[in-house]
Amino acid sequence: MPAPIAVALDAPDLETAARWASLVTPHVSTVKIGLELYLRYGPDVVASVRGASGVQVFLDLKLHDIPNTVAGAARSVARLKPAILTVHAAGGPAMVRAAVEAAPATRIAAVTVLTSLTAADLDRAGIAGPPGDAVRRLALLAVEAGARALVCSPQEVAAVRSEVGPDVTLITPGVRPAGADTQDQARVATPERALADGADLLVIGRPITGAADPGAAAAGIAATLRKAAAAAGRSV
Repeated sequence: MPAPIAVALDAPDLETAARWASLVTPHVSTVKIGLELYLRYGPDVVASVRGASGVQVFLDLKLHDIPNTVAGAARSVARLKPAILTVHAAGGPAMVRAAVEAAPATRIAAVTVLTSLTAADLDRAGIAGPPGDAVRRLALLAVEAGARALVCSPQEVAAVRSEVGPDVTLITPGVRPAGADTQDQARVATPERALADGADLLVIGRPITGAADPGAAAAGIAATLRKAAAAAGRSV
């Protein structure tokens, strides 16, 4: 069974993204297409990375605009049948609800606080409280507006799980295997820790795609997760 990992295909070109996807899909449940790749190649990128495998596609566009515009954008990409589409929870409940209603077959995931932001960054932006408080406020707002998934850092996932219950999918970027470079992520954790704290889907990019053999790297992390889950009496 593929591991609950979304491999971030932050590739320089479509051919590389498709190659990475083909290498990792035997081992992971999901591949993630971000803004750079989508804006460069458009909707065709979804078919290219999905290939014949039928892997879940996570379209990470982080929509953030007035509700009517977000509804139109969500409706436009819904025809691509992404499993997951992101919007910013900070866009407010009406905006989140507009996305949910415009793409009913897609799981709308509300991004709470970007993993690159620190408490000092939030303070300078006028957002009250430490990141954990802001994340919980935005998570509850988004779920009440109909979002069926949330994106939060691994450091907040346990608190968010306790707030929203078991039925909301929690997606955690900022996941780094032990010893890996944190790069531009400020709030990180290991895959095992994130899963133990209640995450449902772990976003992992460069530790897999930057490896000499991305398929082997994905298989290795997947095996580590299965071992950790088995030790905890869970399955992944």
